[in-house]
Amino acid sequence: MVKPHGKAGEVVVQPVRGLPLVLSEGLSVALTPPALKRDRWCLVEHLSTSGDGALVSFSGIDSMSDAEAISGCYVLAREDDIELGPLEASVEELSGRAVVDERYGVLGVVRDILELPANDVWVVDGGAYGEVLIPVVEDVIPTIPESGDIAVRIMDGLIEMNDSEVS
Repeated sequence: MVKPHGKAGEVVVQPVRGLPLVLSEGLSVALTPPALKRDRWCLVEHLSTSGDGALVSFSGIDSMSDAEAISGCYVLAREDDIELGPLEASVEELSGRAVVDERYGVLGVVRDILELPANDVWVVDGGAYGEVLIPVVEDVIPTIPESGDIAVRIMDGLIEMNDSEVS
């Protein structure tokens, strides 16, 4: 949790680097480190995303002072309670995995993930095309298999080719 927001106990929450935001309304979470004068477990009562992260209301956190007390805490959830979208994966899960396009072949390996407001972008490096930035959208990445190469469909204009490379 990054900082308190407003008088009603809302806080700004950002995912840990390289992980997707997986909070949802009704999700039971633990606030850690635990405190002596509040419940360790609470529910996500309201969630809205913004450019800074997500604005979240938790049960039992009802004032600015409550929000200040949990600022800097981590929000943990049970793995079984989290539903990841088809394109959500951590940097650790993707780093070093080969990315292969149906037209261009091997583009390289995932080196990093840029977290942008509209969608994440994979930084793929090491292939014949140098660094390639791949938007994480279903039109480009239909699915992420649990292991092995990741098949993509690069949009026109993402890779510049000169006439000598086209043959």
